[in-house]
Amino acid sequence: MKNTRKKPELFERMGLTKRNLHIFIAGIISIILGYISLALGDTYDVWSLTVGPILLVLGYVVLIPLALAYRPKRKIPEK
Repeated sequence: MKNTRKKPELFERMGLTKRNLHIFIAGIISIILGYISLALGDTYDVWSLTVGPILLVLGYVVLIPLALAYRPKRKIPEK
């Protein structure tokens, strides 16, 4: 049987794929874990000084923009 479900219109208009959604979710998880590690660590703890900020930068600066900008390579048909 063929899958007859259509993609939502928002995904079609923006040109997003499932991979974009997975990268976006990874960014959100990274941001949440970053804030949790900031909250759980003491003032001069390694978690609150290094791990938390690294996770936040990874989420905000790398993963979220990557999820919006990623486009899969298109195959060029051979002649």
